[in-house]
Amino acid sequence: MPPMPARAVAAYQEVQVTSRSPLELVVMLYDGALVALEQARAALAAGDLVAKRDAMSRSLAILGQLQGSLNLDAGGDVAARLDGLYTYLTARLTTANMTGDPAPVAEAIRLLSVVREGWTGIASPPLKAAV
Repeated sequence: MPPMPARAVAAYQEVQVTSRSPLELVVMLYDGALVALEQARAALAAGDLVAKRDAMSRSLAILGQLQGSLNLDAGGDVAARLDGLYTYLTARLTTANMTGDPAPVAEAIRLLSVVREGWTGIASPPLKAAV
């Protein structure tokens, strides 16, 4: 199958985003962060500094987007805890980026995977059984 032209890919991605609920968009952001973090981990292992930089930049940008979208006034304790998590992960990933230590990247993957699962459950609640 031939590769899709860039315009077709962009159009597909736009439909993917515009057809999602806000909760599904949050899950998509987590998915993007996790993909970028896996790429950063692989780049660290391979010693590929350019790929590491690019993947870390993407993951940090997504964390910034997630953190920036929090409504700390209306979100209560959950929003405050997520804000703290995003601040912590940003600091840890910055350390990993500067030192080349893969441990903070693995920690971020583990933590974001758990939180992503929670958002997935909220975004797609189980179907009710027909009576």
